[in-house]
Amino acid sequence: MAGKKVIITGVPGVGKTTVINAAYEKVTAEGIAYQNLNFGSFMFEVAQAEGLVTDRDQMRKLDRVQQKRLQKLAAEKIAAIDGNVIVDTHASVKTPNGYLAGLPEWVISALMPDTIVLVETDNDQILVRRLSDESRVRDVEGARSISEHQEMNRAFAAAYSMLTGCTVKMITNADFLVDKAVDELVAVLR
Repeated sequence: MAGKKVIITGVPGVGKTTVINAAYEKVTAEGIAYQNLNFGSFMFEVAQAEGLVTDRDQMRKLDRVQQKRLQKLAAEKIAAIDGNVIVDTHASVKTPNGYLAGLPEWVISALMPDTIVLVETDNDQILVRRLSDESRVRDVEGARSISEHQEMNRAFAAAYSMLTGCTVKMITNADFLVDKAVDELVAVLR
């Protein structure tokens, strides 16, 4: 049995990891097995196994051809996993030169997800979360820029759905309503 592949995305500061971890605990307690994978970490493990890097910071210094190859290899390895898989990643990455697909064609076609989940919330809430999170170094952006990024994630998710035939689910992770967001994700994972 191949299992269910669920890709979960969201802009930095939306609380994606919080929602994923809580939903993962709930489905595990219900006896539903999932592997919870972070795509970037998985890609790093592949590169490390090949002796290309010794730490994660070296990943971004690899040339574009090498990065594309590693992305594809990581996606193929994740796709080959039997059972249910959660893939924690980004639908798009904001760069100084514009938005970059977080799941380019060679990745999304290898993964062939059943569902892509967009974790979203109010732009002002994301801004406040970013400013209050001293454990992370994030780019300073205004609410309008965050809004643009969330809109781009929706556009990328629609394109990914067109390529794979997967469904797209939007979950709102509003302040003080994280349990509602977790329950919605649990329903997708069941």
